Amino acid sequence: MLIVDDNVDAALVLSELVQMWGYQTTVVHDAPAALDFLTEQRADIALLDIGLPVMDGYELARRIRDKPGGIDMHLIALTGYGQAADRKQSRNSGFAAHLVKPVDLDMLTKALSQH
Repeated sequence: MLIVDDNVDAALVLSELVQMWGYQTTVVHDAPAALDFLTEQRADIALLDIGLPVMDGYELARRIRDKPGGIDMHLIALTGYGQAADRKQSRNSGFAAHLVKPVDLDMLTKALSQH
């Protein structure tokens, strides 16, 4: 699982949590680092913040989808943006789920299980 969040502490806590659930994780803090990682490695699931520096999570999702194997990756938006327009934009960008911070753990578990 790839976790992309510019909030270092939040990303590390999330990583530790999902590792306790049995997932292997890689954490990066911006979109270019995520794309670099996906050039070298593969991830089945990505938890992406939307409000990233350099490139937002919507654009990152679109670029992931364009990479080899990216169409099959289970993308979950994990963000502070929760308006209807934000949810619509995440669907249009290729996200399977849109979760709002602070994340409800039951909803996160459900989103992960849909992969």
